[in-house]
Amino acid sequence: MKLYSNEIVFRGHPDKVCDQISDALLDAYLKEDKTSRCGIEVMGGKSKIFITGEVTSKANIDISQIVKRVLKDVGYKTNYEIINNLGVQSKDIALGTSEKVGGAGDQGMMFGYATSETQEMLPLAQVILQKLSIWYDQKRKECPYLYSDGKAQITGYYDENMNLKKIKYFTVSYQNDEKHRDFTDNLVKQKCEEICKQYKIEIEKFLINPTGRFEIGGFDGDAGITGRKIVVDSYHSFAKVGGGAFSGKDPTKVDRSGAYKAREIAKEYLKKYNLKWCQVQLSYAIGLEKPLAIYIDSDKGSILASEKLYEKCTPKNIIKDLNLYYISYEEKAKFGHFIN
Repeated sequence: MKLYSNEIVFRGHPDKVCDQISDALLDAYLKEDKTSRCGIEVMGGKSKIFITGEVTSKANIDISQIVKRVLKDVGYKTNYEIINNLGVQSKDIALGTSEKVGGAGDQGMMFGYATSETQEMLPLAQVILQKLSIWYDQKRKECPYLYSDGKAQITGYYDENMNLKKIKYFTVSYQNDEKHRDFTDNLVKQKCEEICKQYKIEIEKFLINPTGRFEIGGFDGDAGITGRKIVVDSYHSFAKVGGGAFSGKDPTKVDRSGAYKAREIAKEYLKKYNLKWCQVQLSYAIGLEKPLAIYIDSDKGSILASEKLYEKCTPKNIIKDLNLYYISYEEKAKFGHFIN
């Protein structure tokens, strides 16, 4: 047996709030103008929210209204100073990413992963934490003693095939009013046990708010930045992670769309070849359509990518196949981009 850990941050964690603001703004631009080119970065902290990056769009949106709506949704106060520092996309980048050319909006490598460990084709410990995070977000709306910010971590016992057998430490740090700790601690513990029981996983020990107190949180307790939780957004370190974050980027930017496509390929090949796990790497050069390389690895060894697969992985085809102009990116930013 070996010990291995993974973590998630709750929807109200400062970094995740910035991700959601970036993607809410992206959704608004794409809703009015599908040709919008966006790379939106957000930093929040100490009564200020700073929005920067590049946007080229025909859309006219109310940035402050969208930011305040997201803040309200995640349980934050809304009286922050909002600083808009957005510029336009470089014309040099636009040369290779126009509708006519259809090239990749950035260079880099992206990874997709799938495992037979769960029906979601995700690592079991990741699924457990995602379910806890989704539950916590709903429960804090119902329970006035729970506040938005928090994170959770599983340190588990794994066998030689990296199958979770038992949890040694289930660590949960959650923001609360600190006046009803016995009640809220038990609430959180019960939900953790309920989720783990579905998978017949025993929890050896809980570590709940190990510092002893967590009342000050959100932007009052920490700064947040878009794209700082790329491991949480992908596979919790059970698989490799690409070089770029997802949030705030329109789907021509393969940091996002390439990673989404790689995940779909991994799921497809997992079923097709009856694999235990499959990992896919795509790589691109900015301004060029086809991937530079597609590498597919699995528990049965590497699998050669066909020329047809290269054609399917152009930005235009990915956007069309995955319907990427008509999905909610803000929704994906809440609990991890790969839930199923």
